[in-house]
Amino acid sequence: MHLRRAFLYTPGDDLRKVEKACTLRADCVCLDLEDAISASQKEDARLAVAHALGTFDFGKSERLVRVNAPSTPFYLPDLRIVVQAVPHAIVIPKVEDAATLQYVDGFLEAFETQSVLELGTIRLMAIIETARSFVNLKDICEATSRLDALVLGAEDLAVSLGARRTPSNQEMEYARSQLVMFAAAYGLDAIDLVCNTYHDTNVVQHEAQQGAQMGYSGKQVIHPNQIAVVQQAFSPTPQEVQRAQQIVNEYEERMQAGKGALGLEGKMVDMPVYRQAKQILEKAALIEVW
Repeated sequence: MHLRRAFLYTPGDDLRKVEKACTLRADCVCLDLEDAISASQKEDARLAVAHALGTFDFGKSERLVRVNAPSTPFYLPDLRIVVQAVPHAIVIPKVEDAATLQYVDGFLEAFETQSVLELGTIRLMAIIETARSFVNLKDICEATSRLDALVLGAEDLAVSLGARRTPSNQEMEYARSQLVMFAAAYGLDAIDLVCNTYHDTNVVQHEAQQGAQMGYSGKQVIHPNQIAVVQQAFSPTPQEVQRAQQIVNEYEERMQAGKGALGLEGKMVDMPVYRQAKQILEKAALIEVW
């Protein structure tokens, strides 16, 4: 189980911003080679990212790189340079079929074998952001055991659908539900959409709380002031942890005594409630050591 509450993007060509990102205690720091970088700066950016990964101290933050889309001429050069620095995971945008991930899986396996690394050392995350991506979501989830997470790309999905983006995110409701459902079915983390209104933390907080309620593991963020708000929204409160511990203790006592479900504060506690309480405690334990 990984903590992937705040999934922070930072431009890969700006080493000052990358160095600052390493100090922000975001669960994930994703160095971006795609949307944040102009075509003329792609080569310099990938070299800067490789340098940063090999030089900067990211602390406990997961070290990720978003490469350019497979349909672009920047994709393979990105992969060749970035893998040399052995990031924790490579984030692939616009994944529309299983073959895309299977190709990267083979590429990484060859690199790991040559570098005498344990197979599967470098993980994969797939950004799901086109209509075709959603049509092929089952195949994508089954493409490789190297896949760790699905990431929702709302802006590109809106373009693919011809949808109009609204502050309510109503037009993304189906996609958000589909993505988190498939992620859960295949044991993957689900990372929710970006909130572009980064100066209003109330908007970010509302979206993050909604994503957490839906079952998302975390949320993409694009500004430092979103990190704390998002990570708090995806963390259990002290009251939730206390109640979860009480549920686990009392339920396990009843099971050992050969009894079934119990009533607690006027609510029934059965196996699903017990399992949910265990999940809360597992997450709280990870946050405690973070």
